Amino acid sequence: MPSLVSIASFILPLLAALGFSWGLTAYLSGTRAKLRILDHPNERSLHQAPVPRTGGLAILAGLAAALLLISGLNHFPHGLVWPLTGAVLVALISFCDDRAGVGVIPRFAMHGLAAIIALSAGLGLGSLEVGVWTWQWPGVLGLIISLLFLIWMTNLYNFMDGMDGFAGGMGLIGFCFLGLFGWLSGNAGYGLVCFSAALACAGFLVFNFPPARIFMGDTGASTLGFLAAILILFADLQELFPFWAGVLVFSPFIVDATVTLLRRLVAGERLWQAHRNHYYQRLVQLGWGHKKTVLAEYAVMLATGTSALILLRAGKTLFVPCGLFMWAAVYAALGAAIRRLELRRNAGKH
Repeated sequence: MPSLVSIASFILPLLAALGFSWGLTAYLSGTRAKLRILDHPNERSLHQAPVPRTGGLAILAGLAAALLLISGLNHFPHGLVWPLTGAVLVALISFCDDRAGVGVIPRFAMHGLAAIIALSAGLGLGSLEVGVWTWQWPGVLGLIISLLFLIWMTNLYNFMDGMDGFAGGMGLIGFCFLGLFGWLSGNAGYGLVCFSAALACAGFLVFNFPPARIFMGDTGASTLGFLAAILILFADLQELFPFWAGVLVFSPFIVDATVTLLRRLVAGERLWQAHRNHYYQRLVQLGWGHKKTVLAEYAVMLATGTSALILLRAGKTLFVPCGLFMWAAVYAALGAAIRRLELRRNAGKH
């Protein structure tokens, strides 16, 4: 039976993540905050009035406090320190972007540098295991795919941060599932890092759930995206759980952002321009509102995380690729359903 000291050593970082994030978010969302960076509505926005976008600082403060305690209590996973250095670079360039605006090239250059730092710690994919199937990546292909995954996750999380309670809630759910997978695999330190990230998101979510009093901004969204990517790659490297499991957990974000990007690319649109074409944005515009849409998205992510857990328990069997194909079909059906709702609405206007 674990001692009270060992139990406390796991609980304290979680309380620190939640407490620091909640307290700092409460302060930053108030009018007396010394740091006031407002998010003014534009053509991409779903909000109508200026809202502070400094909540990401609170999330990162809560996570940093937890990580210091995890390190001091000797629970920190070996090999994760160097990749987290890349997360610091992402946070810095993102804060500069929130505060004064940063061009696309400097931002992507810093994202690339952060990704290279993470890859230098050995996080590159050497193979892809999907149940009974395993592919070995030839040459440097695994590194290229890992680099693109890190950069894309960093940016897509930011793209998807456009609705009250969305990015924070998905962070809470997603990192909880990663932590659970790591814990069940026997790596308590990894699980503790993931659970700390989840509770840091929870402290922020108290003030971000519809109607939001504060946003996380690029500082929070981009850094959380990068963090999710390095934790998924680290888990695959350490054989805690395969790459596909982490991707399936965050697939509501990944699929929406990726499909929307491809649709805009095919349509010849300028990818760098603001828009409201993501599926979650389209649902809000259909009249669902922030709360109904975000709760539906939570339900989808809980379903993907639960199915990933079930498939992991099934082991290296055909159930895994069948389960992934099933989710591909589900996403296709959901996209088609949203399109039908839009067609009905447009038909009703004429």
